[in-house]
Amino acid sequence: MIARLADARFLSLAFAMAMLVAAFLFPRAEATRNGADLLLTLDITGSMNTRDYALDGAPASRIEFAKRAMRRLVADLPCPSRVALAIFTEREPLLLFEPIDVCENFAAIDAAIAGLDWRMAWEGDSRISAGLFRAVEMARRIDADLVFITDGQEAPPLPAYGAPAFEGEHGKVFGLILGAGGYEPAPIPKFDERGRETGFYGVDEVPHESRFGLPPPGSEQREGYNPRNAPFGGEMAAGSEHLSSVREPYLRQLAETTGLAYAHLEKPEAIAPALLAVAHRRPSRAPVDLRPAYAAAALGGFVILYLVVPLAEFFARRRRSRPATALSRRLP
Repeated sequence: MIARLADARFLSLAFAMAMLVAAFLFPRAEATRNGADLLLTLDITGSMNTRDYALDGAPASRIEFAKRAMRRLVADLPCPSRVALAIFTEREPLLLFEPIDVCENFAAIDAAIAGLDWRMAWEGDSRISAGLFRAVEMARRIDADLVFITDGQEAPPLPAYGAPAFEGEHGKVFGLILGAGGYEPAPIPKFDERGRETGFYGVDEVPHESRFGLPPPGSEQREGYNPRNAPFGGEMAAGSEHLSSVREPYLRQLAETTGLAYAHLEKPEAIAPALLAVAHRRPSRAPVDLRPAYAAAALGGFVILYLVVPLAEFFARRRRSRPATALSRRLP
C-alpha cells in the first residue's frame, strides 16, 4: 500500500510538472467560433447631452450612458468578434478605426469608447436620416453589421416633404438602431465656446421647423403669408424643439426603411443579446488560450501530491497500527 502511494506521489508530481511545461510550450490552440463584425456609431450632437439617464446614482447624459452600454457590449461579444468605431454629427459619420479583434485589442477599444465626447463634433446640425444612411453604406463597405445609437432628433427639423429617400439596398446590412433618451421631453444643456455649460436652450434659440423646400400644407393661413416672398409665413414657428426625447416612431420608421432592427437603449447588459439576435454571425478561426486549463490540471496534480496522498498515508498507518494495539491489550 505504501509503495503504491509512493508511486502516486511521483506520478502526481510528474503530471503537475508536465502541465506546467505544456503551458509554456503550447499556450494556445485554434478553434472555429461564431463571432460578429460591428461598426459602432455614436451620435454626439447637442441633444445627446440631455441628462435623462442615471449612472451610479447620478444624472447622466445620453452620450455617457451610451458609452457605458457600448463598453459593456464590447465586453460581452464572443471571440473572435471585431469592432470598428465611428461618431456622427451633422450628416456624416466619421470612421475612427476599421474593425479590429475585440479579444486581442479590448483595452484599446474600451479606451477609445471611453474617450468619445460631444466636443468632437465639427458641426451643430443633426440630420439623423442622412447620417444613418451613410453609416449603413460605411458598414457595407467594411463588411460589418451596424449599431447606430441616437435619440432621433433632427436639427433642424425635417422639411415638409420628410426624410430623404434611402438609396441603399433594404436589408443588405444587418444591425440595430438604439434609441437613446427618455420618453418625456427634457431640456437640452447649452455650452459656450469654451465648453462650459451655461444653462439650457430656450424656445427662441432653436429652429422649430425647416424652411427648405415646399412649405407645409396650411401655410397660407399663417400671418404674413406671401406665396413668393414669405411662403412659410412672416414669423418663425414656435414648438418644442428646445426640449428633447427619444423619437421612437421616427427611428422605427428608419429601421423599417433600411432593414435594421430597433431597440430602446435601457440596460447596458441587454444590448449584446438584442444585437446578436439580428447580427450576421461570422465563423472564423480564433485562438483559444489553453493556459487556464493547464493551470487547473497542474493544481489538481499538486492537490493529489500534497493533500490526497498524505491523507491516504495517514489512514494507512492508522489501519496498520490497529492490530498491534489490539494484541498488546490482550497480552497479560
